[in-house]
Amino acid sequence: MLRLITDFDGPIMDVSERYYSVYLLCLEKTRYPHQVVTELSKAEFWQLKRSHTPEKDIALKSGLDIEQAQQFSLLRKQTVHTEPYFQYDILVPGALDALKKVKAAGIDLAVMTMRRVRELDYAFNKYDLGQFFPENRRYCLSNDYVKTRDIEDKPLLMSRALKELPPVANTWMVGDTEADITAAKKNNVPVIGVESGIRDRQQLEFYQPNLILQNLTQAVDFILSQ
Repeated sequence: MLRLITDFDGPIMDVSERYYSVYLLCLEKTRYPHQVVTELSKAEFWQLKRSHTPEKDIALKSGLDIEQAQQFSLLRKQTVHTEPYFQYDILVPGALDALKKVKAAGIDLAVMTMRRVRELDYAFNKYDLGQFFPENRRYCLSNDYVKTRDIEDKPLLMSRALKELPPVANTWMVGDTEADITAAKKNNVPVIGVESGIRDRQQLEFYQPNLILQNLTQAVDFILSQ
């Protein structure tokens, strides 16, 4: 049997509107009264995120000073993963059809994400994604998990999954970040980086996945062709 472990945000969910909405909120809350700031367009903001630009640098580019940039970064961290903003997430075009194709092909499907349980449940309930991922195929963080860095936490999640899941002949990972690629490579799982998420091609290439494709649809088609 074949198994596909996919990240959630990037391959399946588009979080760009949530992140941009939080950026606008943090910019407004951090600026001084009457301070002129440079509000980045969504395209400008998202390209900075995809090139892995630090939050403080985004704040500085928006016209905030050093002290404000630190406040901006902290406020963003406190806000971006809170429930009022989950509503801005949408499905990546074609992702649902790709999941249906995986299910129809009889491939064992699991999701692995740095979302907490409440964040994942919100999206699953909104988009009826439980049909693809039974509870024993959902790997995420508990609501009270103390995060370090995704690039350190995700390999631990991958190790746990590989120990708990029943053995299969081949496993593939699909993800959109350095954490996904690192998690897969540390556990000897071939990994496809997709460009539909929060890292651009140059960032993905630096971590050397086995393959870089545009989205989950292309990744599924490639895996099925093997």
